[in-house]
Amino acid sequence: MTKYAAPLDDMRFALYDVLGADALFARLPGCETANRELIDAVLEEAGKFSEQVLAPLNQVGDQEGCHHDKATSSVTTPQGFKEAFKQYVEGGWMGLNAPESYGGQDLPETIGVAFKEMIAAANVAWGTYPLLSSGATEALTQHGEEWQRQAFMKPIVAGRWTGTMCLTEPHCGTDLGLLKTRAEPAPDGSYRISGTKIFISAGEHDLAENIVHLVLARLPDAPAGSRGISMFLVPKFKVARDGSMGARNGVACGSIEHKMGVKGSATCVMNFDGAEGYLIGQPHKGLMAMFTMMNAARLGVGLQGLGLIERAWQNSLAYARERLQMRALSGPKFPDKPADPIIVHPDVRRMLLTQKAFAEGGRAMALYAATLADIFLRSGDAGERERAEQQLSFLIPIIKGVLTEAAIECTYDALQIFGGHGYIAEWGMEQLARDARITTIYEGTTQIQALDLLGRKVMQLKGVGLEQFLGVIGAFCKEHAGQAALAEFIGPLAEHAQAWGALTQSIGQRAMQNAEEVGAAAVDYLFYSGYVTLAYFWARSVAAADASTRSAGFKQAKRATARFYFARILPRTQTHAAAIEAGAASLLDLPSELFG
Repeated sequence: MTKYAAPLDDMRFALYDVLGADALFARLPGCETANRELIDAVLEEAGKFSEQVLAPLNQVGDQEGCHHDKATSSVTTPQGFKEAFKQYVEGGWMGLNAPESYGGQDLPETIGVAFKEMIAAANVAWGTYPLLSSGATEALTQHGEEWQRQAFMKPIVAGRWTGTMCLTEPHCGTDLGLLKTRAEPAPDGSYRISGTKIFISAGEHDLAENIVHLVLARLPDAPAGSRGISMFLVPKFKVARDGSMGARNGVACGSIEHKMGVKGSATCVMNFDGAEGYLIGQPHKGLMAMFTMMNAARLGVGLQGLGLIERAWQNSLAYARERLQMRALSGPKFPDKPADPIIVHPDVRRMLLTQKAFAEGGRAMALYAATLADIFLRSGDAGERERAEQQLSFLIPIIKGVLTEAAIECTYDALQIFGGHGYIAEWGMEQLARDARITTIYEGTTQIQALDLLGRKVMQLKGVGLEQFLGVIGAFCKEHAGQAALAEFIGPLAEHAQAWGALTQSIGQRAMQNAEEVGAAAVDYLFYSGYVTLAYFWARSVAAADASTRSAGFKQAKRATARFYFARILPRTQTHAAAIEAGAASLLDLPSELFG
């Protein structure tokens, strides 16, 4: 069985030394009480819950999975999941970031993001249940009517109910303009929802007394395509406007999927048969509410990738220190042992350092994005809020796309470090590798993240988020220019940032002649962007460590890992740049009928 220890020390370093989160909270309205003492107390308790309650259930959930009773359309979660959810609710965790007026604690999003990483590392399958609920509360906060927040959001925040997103249909995945689910107005102001949704995480389970589905559907007068989509609240048990719960609604789980990984998470086919629901927001404007949920979910899935990287890293490191095999090429490092531990071998160190670099750099990146969310939600300066939203919107596809792809790389490296034992179930590495695979798919595949980044955030929005973030990098490089201790990082970072801008312009110029250039470049552009972004956070981490009161060993470890990142991972940008500059021709020259 794999082990997990919440990386609280590195989280505190990222929060306080790198990002200055405590100083940020002190100036944001409503966050003033979130000082270091409070943050540390929350992180300590979150770590205990993750380590002691969730982590031991990770392998249980994988081995047992969920069970669907066709006769009752009910789903039973793995042994221990329901009790863990009960403890989660009793601990007040469900309302950690929710507004106080609806029963929450109203703590900064940044603290919630740190906890979500712990949950994902401890038990990514269990974590899907509260993750979807937080997306529902965000959609209700920003787009719901007050009575809807009172009737639906309060029970979700209290943990009595949970939420889902119901978007995908059997014939359409990402292309929501093709969806067919219908919504017919009823005389009492509600609607009757009919259709089938698939791949619905946490669509049915035994953890809570009611489940609130946020469903995309079409009204009778809806225009064609994505402009004709509306969003509806559709509960498992009917809910009156006063919040009282009534009879079973016309929504049922038709089946659950048998999956490669995250088997403790119920992935459901949901059938809506004239189910009673309520419109959220304006008619035909459902995509606005959907993107609120989707952005929250995409950040959450990026954190799943980060959590899996962290757990793979912790177990790989422990194994590499204990496993004896061969001698170091330069001679025995542990002559008193029959062989050296495999951590002495260069390629094992390469894999370990890759995991460490993605885990710690990815953590700083994700927490930075969370601070932008707090600024956007709470700052009294409209200009600051706008800039934070632009940067956050730009970074979300990078965080989701790159950290989940890195999770596949790092869990694969864990398998390699464990050797044959990595392939054996009881060691737990193969589960991490299987669980990681879905993170690159749900809430938008890597290709969708890439198109969102390059096609929408850069080309359609004229690169405003990129410009903002390049400004952040430029200001950092300018601040530390001339500092000999940081020269090995500042110079390459500044060069890559400049090249990032030039590469973007080159794609834009070619796309004016051939729109296919955007699709041809998108995935390589996503990785290029991610590697440069992580380089910034590694350079910033070294600067923060040098300026801190941390131990000499801590500072040395940060610098050495940053050195490895700049020497061994950042050069991957050259391959991606070459592929981008090659253009679309090699992808499009072969006619479809000649593929085979």
